[in-house]
Amino acid sequence: MKTNFTRRDFIATAGVATLAAATVPAWAQTDKKITIAFVGVAHIHTPGYFDIARKRPDVRVKYVWDHDAARADSRAKEIGAQAVADLKTIWNDPEVVAVVILSETNRHHELVLAAAHAGKHLFVEKPLGTTSRESREMADAIDQAGVLFTTGYFSRTDPKLLFLKAEVAAGNFGQITRVRASNCHNGSLQGWFDKEWRWMTDPKIAGVGAFGDLGTHKLDILMWMLGDIAAVTADIQPVTHRYGDCDETGEALIHFKSGVIGTLAAGWVDIEDPVQMLLSGTQGHAVIYNGQLFYRSEKVEDSDNRKPVTKLPPTPKVPLQQFLDAVAGGQGEPLVMPREAAARVAVMQAMYEAARQRTWVKLA
Repeated sequence: MKTNFTRRDFIATAGVATLAAATVPAWAQTDKKITIAFVGVAHIHTPGYFDIARKRPDVRVKYVWDHDAARADSRAKEIGAQAVADLKTIWNDPEVVAVVILSETNRHHELVLAAAHAGKHLFVEKPLGTTSRESREMADAIDQAGVLFTTGYFSRTDPKLLFLKAEVAAGNFGQITRVRASNCHNGSLQGWFDKEWRWMTDPKIAGVGAFGDLGTHKLDILMWMLGDIAAVTADIQPVTHRYGDCDETGEALIHFKSGVIGTLAAGWVDIEDPVQMLLSGTQGHAVIYNGQLFYRSEKVEDSDNRKPVTKLPPTPKVPLQQFLDAVAGGQGEPLVMPREAAARVAVMQAMYEAARQRTWVKLA
């Protein structure tokens, strides 16, 4: 199975079909189906998520809602569900146990609060919200409702990153001094957002541009591995102006509370992105180059940075699969917590503010 997951894998249905073809566990192989609804179908990952739901014999998609009635009708026919105009139909239906929210980001706040109030389990596409305040409110509502939640941070399913997280936790890097992360593609150069997904280039709707859209994935990995962030600064800007003043590239400098120095690069104008991660410490060093992990630690016998690491953890299922497993009764699914998702929004908001002010911004 492919282990270098990128946005390209989630745009093409065929690419996601490969990721989605995980075996349904024995505990889910019953005649009873979990009934879900898609609430908003505007996101670029919608075709891939539909493919995942279609391939699960234990999942029934009952409804599709979108503020754009034509889009809701079209997508409902595609998935074999009922298009609904009134969200109360979904909130008040006891058969619907979970919702997948793929709306424009500026609609997340209202939809998430309503879904949590209705007691529905929630998969919400990243980022959780457009602002730190709204994201905290959503996280609070989800926690208070006691429902399951996760978001689309599929980089957590990359075995190379799982390997690095375990080595960091084991102390095999010694004192970590610096980290570099990158998540870039050529979507702007290729016009990926010219038509159906145009809203993703409007920060008033999406909350962010290219830097935030892709950067949030690796920001999640950095915080997942290295903890909370004390302060950030950044330079974020448009390049081609194909989408007006929407940013198309950026780089942030990060000061972690642990003292680690980090950088984060992300954008839609890169024809290659060979160095996806570099992690360095007083006793260890690792780099992911062209999809291969090279690693050496003074504390790990036989580690050799001249050869790629081949003994990697098994590949977990992608986030929507994990979520559906958990809703169906699976235990121990590694879901993203609501407060984790909100914390990433807070840091990304600070990075954009730092870029506007040309200064460092401290995190609370």
